Parts: sequence; structure tokens; C-alpha cells
Amino acid sequence: MIWKKCDHLAYLIVQNLLAGENVKKFGFKFLLAVGLLLSSVHASNLVDATDPDQIVNIASGFGSATLEKDSAGDPIVFGRIDGTRYAIYFYGCKNNKNCKEIQFATGWSGQNVSLSDINKWNTEKRHGKAYLNSDNDPMLEMTINLYQGVSKRNLEDSFDMWTIV
Repeated sequence: MIWKKCDHLAYLIVQNLLAGENVKKFGFKFLLAVGLLLSSVHASNLVDATDPDQIVNIASGFGSATLEKDSAGDPIVFGRIDGTRYAIYFYGCKNNKNCKEIQFATGWSGQNVSLSDINKWNTEKRHGKAYLNSDNDPMLEMTINLYQGVSKRNLEDSFDMWTIV
């Protein structure tokens, strides 16, 4: 598809030059056309939360991952990295689609962790949010804004960060 756009752009350049287009005016149009072409190429390489399959494919590169639906019908990914189970929740969805954010989440039951330990963790760590749930089990979450998309490498870096958090 990109080559069709390039061929069409080259055709327009030749047509404008043959028609005697003012060079300055043509130069501006050319730069604008190239900018639009490059921005469409860049946008096609972005990952966002509107395509849960892309996210589960990236998650699969870090361990097991399956795509399911939560009780509201929104996508949810269940996975395991280095033996630790986690979920990826999708937020900001419209009619169970076109989501804007994802949130990594995990928890540990039966662990004796104090609120003081949680507060210390939250104070010392930059990424992720820890808390005690209603059963006093430690929970960990990390939200990633994918609205307007990020590069695949950026999302992979977020997965790397999640493994450290």
C-alpha cells in the first residue's frame, strides 16, 4: 500500500512540474504530501488498545497469554510471566471495543504484608501501584495509556517494566 502511495506521489510531482507549477508553491505541496505520507506510515505501525489481539500477541512474547472477555464484555488478557499470573484489563472502551488504556494487575493471596510495607513500596517505586484488597492480600497494578497508539517497542518496554515491578 505504501508503494502505491509513493507511485501516486511521484506521478503528481511530474504532472505539477510539467504543468509549470511555481517551484516554491510546488515545494510546499511536496513537503506537505511527504509529511502526510510518512505520518500515515508511522500511524500504521502503532499499537493501541482498540486491537486486543495485538496486545495478546505481544504478551505471548513474555510468557503464556490468552484473550477473553470480562463480565462486562470488555477484552481481558490472562497471562503468566516467570510463573506469576497476571491480567490485563482494558479501560475506556465503547461498547466493548475501541478501548483507550490497559492495566496490568496481579495479586498474592495468603501473604502477610502490612500497610506500612505497601506504603513503603509505593513511596520507593516509580511504576505501579500497590495496595491491600478487602481480604488484606497485596495487589499490584500498572496502567498504560495507549490512546492514539504507541510503538510496538514502547509497549514491549512496558511489558519489561511490568516484569520488574
